Amino acid sequence: MMTEFKIRDTLLKVTKGDITKCRADIIVNAANTSLLGGGGVDGAIHRAGGPEILAGCMKIRNQQGGCAVGEAVYTTAGNLTARFVIHTVGPVWNEGKRNERHLLASCYQNTLELALKLQGRSIAYPNISTGIYRFPKEQAAVIAILTVTGFLEQHEGFREIIFVCFDDENYSLYLNQLQAHM
Repeated sequence: MMTEFKIRDTLLKVTKGDITKCRADIIVNAANTSLLGGGGVDGAIHRAGGPEILAGCMKIRNQQGGCAVGEAVYTTAGNLTARFVIHTVGPVWNEGKRNERHLLASCYQNTLELALKLQGRSIAYPNISTGIYRFPKEQAAVIAILTVTGFLEQHEGFREIIFVCFDDENYSLYLNQLQAHM
């Protein structure tokens, strides 16, 4: 199941599925600060992409010590069909008391800016921070859609942006948010 919307020249898609199978120039990874892989989408991307992604992450760790919450770095995509993986670290939900909303918006903002620098024309996003980091799914969907659509209203260069939802709940939330903002 997939639904499409358009902002200027960019197609926005919401789909349910496996982000490692998504065809896009750039796949976004919901990483942890260590960049060493983990569970959920992070582990799936590292497993599917193979050792080249971990090697790239180790190089970043050696240069700057990892990736801070809200920031973004990139590596090769290894065995994935994408050209690059952009790793971003979403916030762990703490009842909204630690600037989590702003940090999540920064994840989307920073990945979009980095994707443009990498000349990516298509980018696929997971539902950042909504798994083990417990960010409320509806709030995360609102932040994702508002940040991405706001960016697209001011920047050109993307052919498509795909929100790849792992479950029915996120799919419905992202679809509803896009319909409300289009």
